[in-house]
Amino acid sequence: MLSSAIRSLPNTLLRTLAPVLLALAVSSGCSSSDATGVGSTPSDPATENFASALGVNLEQMTELSSRLYIQDITVGTGGEAVSNSVVSVRYTGWLRTGIKFDGNAPSGTPFEFRLGVGQVIEGWDRGVAGMKVGGKRRLVFGSQYGYGASGSGPIPSNATLVFDVELLSLVN
Repeated sequence: MLSSAIRSLPNTLLRTLAPVLLALAVSSGCSSSDATGVGSTPSDPATENFASALGVNLEQMTELSSRLYIQDITVGTGGEAVSNSVVSVRYTGWLRTGIKFDGNAPSGTPFEFRLGVGQVIEGWDRGVAGMKVGGKRRLVFGSQYGYGASGSGPIPSNATLVFDVELLSLVN
């Protein structure tokens, strides 16, 4: 219907309106991210902007695998978190836009989980592995390591996630 209406416009008016119509089409449906900073395709931290308050600089981070980055803020001196160990952590989680969605830091009840067995999202299983007790690490990962296209609660679909994690202890 819109295309037939456009065809009936005089050529000079059409040339004037074409850039405007193109901009409207792109902003209304062709973009892969919306106002919340997430979109309809899996996220890629390397192509995204982060809220300055988060202090994320991917160039200073280690890329463990495609779209999964870590940065040790403090290297711990205790035992090392390895697959199948039960870890106790404090953490804060944000969307890349700076919106905090979860956490138990700085003084909440520690969160415990068995590492590497799928009790948590894959970004945590991979990103916490290798930490030592007393360490603090930043994790930044694309949606394939988080909640994917379905999202979860306050986490929209295909959201890049940022976590600061402190390894308090190994429980077993």
